[in-house]
Amino acid sequence: MSQHTPNELTQIFRRDHDLITRLKQEDAHYARLADEYHAVNREVHRIEAEVEAASYERTEALKKPRLALGAPVCVLVWTLPSGR
Repeated sequence: MSQHTPNELTQIFRRDHDLITRLKQEDAHYARLADEYHAVNREVHRIEAEVEAASYERTEALKKPRLALGAPVCVLVWTLPSGR
């Protein structure tokens, strides 16, 4: 398995890497969302990379919270002055 995990926030928001780092340090709500997103995303990646076994239903069920967690992160990144 590659060390690269797709769909990480810093990959999705490459131009906003510094902002994401700052938000994780300064905003507890954002940090919690980002940590939860990372945990779910990593689990999805491990299943898709066949490191962990899971049913199709389980994989799809994990993708929903990943999307739900990603949406407020997008709003935070895109609405801040140094965001897009």
